[in-house]
Amino acid sequence: MNKIKLIGLYVHLHFIVVLLGFTAILGALISIDAISLVWFRMFFATAGLFVFLKFKKMSVRVSRKQLLHLFFIGVLVALHWITFFHAIKVSNVSVTLGVFASITLFTSFLEPIMQKRRIFWFEVLTGFVIILGIYLIFQYEMQYVEGILFSLLSALLNSFFVVLNRNINIKHQWHPALVAFYEMAGGFIAITIFYLATQQLKPELLYIGWTDFGWILILSFVCTSYAFTAIVEIMRELSAYTVVLAINLEPVYGIFLAFLIFGEAETMSSGFYVGTLIIMISVFSYPYLKRKILLNRG
Repeated sequence: MNKIKLIGLYVHLHFIVVLLGFTAILGALISIDAISLVWFRMFFATAGLFVFLKFKKMSVRVSRKQLLHLFFIGVLVALHWITFFHAIKVSNVSVTLGVFASITLFTSFLEPIMQKRRIFWFEVLTGFVIILGIYLIFQYEMQYVEGILFSLLSALLNSFFVVLNRNINIKHQWHPALVAFYEMAGGFIAITIFYLATQQLKPELLYIGWTDFGWILILSFVCTSYAFTAIVEIMRELSAYTVVLAINLEPVYGIFLAFLIFGEAETMSSGFYVGTLIIMISVFSYPYLKRKILLNRG
């Protein structure tokens, strides 16, 4: 691969990560509640992925058992997004993204348990350091305690989703767009059933302002369907390790964008930034330590 193409791939990758960080900004800009926001997002993302699959002339056939499995993961994704956007609405973007980086903590314990392997010492160490960072954020930002708790819950749900999806990829080798299509559809159907069961599925649910509608389309097509498929294409050229390191920058980009857009509303205490810095150092150190230690073992 020539240098110009490599630079282009890195620029494209970081542009996608900026889009992922911008997801949190959109969650703050869209005025409707978190459940409705995710309902619309999953509907349009499903439509976008369906068009992509048809354009690529890929089969969408899976067995009933596989379909139910993918739909179940889709419910986890829906719950993850609902708790994530709710955290933003009851606190702010900076708090939500800073705490959400703790996904590494949950994944470091869930992955070994679900894959039936032992937990490595550096995973435990990383977990304790991340807990210290979260503790500092709690200490200095108690007014956002609800947002912190929902962000932690969102990170836990996302960790389950990541581990389950990783197991699916190992077992079936499906195209990620096919997996995402059924997961988005599963989440959309689950929320629709919830609305039906609670008698909230009424015509006025569809009445949203044009500004919200525009942001939702960007969230669904650009920050979900496009970003997802673009990362898949990039991973064909760059290593998974490189991509994961770049994705770890999502909270950094998101917090920076939030400060630029919302200004003083996103200005936090020094304790918050110390806690977030501790979490981010742990997040970046974890894949490096894991790679180095496992290579030495090998």
